[in-house]
Amino acid sequence: MKQIIYPANERGTNDLGWLKANFSFSFGPYYNPKNIRFGALRVLNDDIIAPGRGFGLHPHDNMEIITIPIAGALEHKDSMGNSGVVAAGEVQVMSAGTGVQHSEFNHSQTEAANTLQIWLFPKEMNIEPRYEQKSFSNVMKINELTTLVSPVKDNGSLWINQDATFSMGDFEAQKKIYYEIKTPGNGVYVFVLDGALKINDSLLNKRDALGVYETDSITIETEVKSRLLIMEVPMV
Repeated sequence: MKQIIYPANERGTNDLGWLKANFSFSFGPYYNPKNIRFGALRVLNDDIIAPGRGFGLHPHDNMEIITIPIAGALEHKDSMGNSGVVAAGEVQVMSAGTGVQHSEFNHSQTEAANTLQIWLFPKEMNIEPRYEQKSFSNVMKINELTTLVSPVKDNGSLWINQDATFSMGDFEAQKKIYYEIKTPGNGVYVFVLDGALKINDSLLNKRDALGVYETDSITIETEVKSRLLIMEVPMV
């Protein structure tokens, strides 16, 4: 088993006034040649977006883009004709494929929004662009992991063009979570959304992360009430 610790206070940052961004990997003005990606996981941006502000129409191609609102909601529009609001408790997946343009703005005119934008390198290149979103608010249960995205279609999660699985859960203090790697050779990137937990005797606090690979499973122990996001990705 090998591991890499990603402390929250070592993330890249950018403050544009309307946008306060934290970059887990090199992105925009933040560049660290030793921190480009974790396997197929290329981008993990933790953004706080001011009321009514956001990102205007811009292009993407050949990237799997997952958006998870933590607080608030985003208005989404794209060149595929999709238009709507993605709120906390929901997850959005967009396969950019051969090319797509989209915009996203804070839906509220009075409250800031906090969102995670995550990019994965795709399994297949130049597929037809695709969009999907789903609410998981009614299926998440305390002390259980809920699968948000996976490479398996029609299993209750959102399908993704990659052998990757994202799981999220809220756990009480002093709980043990056993996670078994679903695709042989994959690694897992555990991101602490809130609380504190231990993995392999490493203590992780809010917004800390740990990447683990060359193993078949990991065991997570919560120190206090915690919410975590587990991203299992190919180590390519």
